[in-house]
Amino acid sequence: MAYTRLLRLFKIRAASLTNTRTTVGGWTFRKHVSTSAWRAQSRMSAWVIDQFGTNEVLRYSEDMPVPTITSSSQVMIQVHAASLNPLDVAMRGGYGDKLIKLRKDPFSIMDNDSGFPLILGRDVSGVVVDCGSEVAHFEPGDEVWAAVPPWKQGSLAEFVNLTEYEVSHKPKCLSHMEAASIPYVASTALSALVNAGGLCKENSSDKRVLITGGSGGVGTIAIQLAKAWGAHITVTCSQNAEGLVRGLGADEVVDYTAEDATYQLEMMERFDVILDGVGGDTEEWCVSLLKPWSGAKYVTLVTPLLFQTDSRGLLDGFAHAGSTLTTKVIQNIISNGVFYRWGLFAPDGPGLDEVSKLVDTGKILPVVEAQFPFSQVPQAFQKLEHGHARGKTVISVIEEKDGHL
Repeated sequence: MAYTRLLRLFKIRAASLTNTRTTVGGWTFRKHVSTSAWRAQSRMSAWVIDQFGTNEVLRYSEDMPVPTITSSSQVMIQVHAASLNPLDVAMRGGYGDKLIKLRKDPFSIMDNDSGFPLILGRDVSGVVVDCGSEVAHFEPGDEVWAAVPPWKQGSLAEFVNLTEYEVSHKPKCLSHMEAASIPYVASTALSALVNAGGLCKENSSDKRVLITGGSGGVGTIAIQLAKAWGAHITVTCSQNAEGLVRGLGADEVVDYTAEDATYQLEMMERFDVILDGVGGDTEEWCVSLLKPWSGAKYVTLVTPLLFQTDSRGLLDGFAHAGSTLTTKVIQNIISNGVFYRWGLFAPDGPGLDEVSKLVDTGKILPVVEAQFPFSQVPQAFQKLEHGHARGKTVISVIEEKDGHL
């Protein structure tokens, strides 16, 4: 089997693809790496952080160890493109560190392992170069995409290791740069809409859905998912993003900066599901827009869990966040008969399979706001930090021989 996979790999990637380098702004970067070259590599290029902080902590390294297959279900991916999410900026500053370390290794709370150097990047589009012995759905040469869980080393590197269940075949109609804009926000949107919101393609045709902050990464995918399932979509965003969200399928749009924004929403028919990507004061008036005593659900993407575990420690943070959630669940059930829920990211390869089908049939489009080469990862972070995103910030990790990704 190993010989067959290796033979297939050589057939797919010609031997003429060489390990060349290019120099940009004083940094030396790998221009192209064939999918067979990794076998001769022990080190790889990556952007890492060695401590938490601002953009200055980002460091380019050519001395990171190439990940190896350590379990039968793992898939090793050569990264062609990655993208940034607000979570990457937050993690750079240490957000969620205690809980992420616990999820990565439950015994880590007993030692002083810092987890550094840390590779950020939660989206990957690339090519499989190796598989564990029990992997059934992928083989070397397959083009794939995936959302990298926060507790694993990220995609701002030449290679990344994931389990088979976190990986999906890339949509055929998208380039790697386009594909890299979707997995993390799609997995988050799926978890929020399906697991927390109870929506799916079989039950959404008569549902009214409100999405706040709809022009960001999760919002733009959530609009398209719910619309593909047949729901009626109302979106709040700034006035200059109205064209974008309407083009993605929003039926009604409310400018959240307008003085009468809340009044406009109150005059509409009540909603079955609200996906809140804004949080804060929005939560106070959003819940009243749901249909009372009809199984309606409020799902927020802005939860206090990681903040509480960071500031209070794991045990006290869990207890405080759990108490907050329980109180709000009970209050909303008693007062309005609506369900209050948190929308949390969950890695979901099979879910991405369904998203891939929707992409290939034209029902979901990638929304890319900015593109950067691998040499400009710090500039990409700066762009994301400016806020008011209209889609995703994408990074080309390797440059193909013909100049395309």
